[in-house]
Amino acid sequence: MTLTLDKDKQDYAQLLTNALPKIIETEAEYDQALGQVETLVFKAEKSLAEQALLKLLVLLIEQYEDTHHPIPTASPQAVLYHLMESNGVKQSDLVGVIGSSGVVSEVVNGKRGISKAQAKALGEFFGVDFSLFI
Repeated sequence: MTLTLDKDKQDYAQLLTNALPKIIETEAEYDQALGQVETLVFKAEKSLAEQALLKLLVLLIEQYEDTHHPIPTASPQAVLYHLMESNGVKQSDLVGVIGSSGVVSEVVNGKRGISKAQAKALGEFFGVDFSLFI
């Protein structure tokens, strides 16, 4: 989508004037940008100018979220422990899936890393993407 016509450019300039998008630095600005995005997202037919503004606002929101609301990442062992707990799986259930009882114990307790082959086997066993274990 490229704004090419003079009318599109004028419409975009008017939208920018009304929205005043800028780098988001506070929660209040973040909430305001979210409100603007919500309005645009639920608008049935968006003009090219509205689509361009929506993309800009989403980029600004993502930048703010990456800095101020990062998504925590869990260690592969934490993911494994969570999946075991939530699925009622015991260490003994993983014997043969990722190795002997000693290997399973070391992996579950974080004393040994999860190899790529073990990650693939765990992914298949739990029905999740193997990259969670890498």
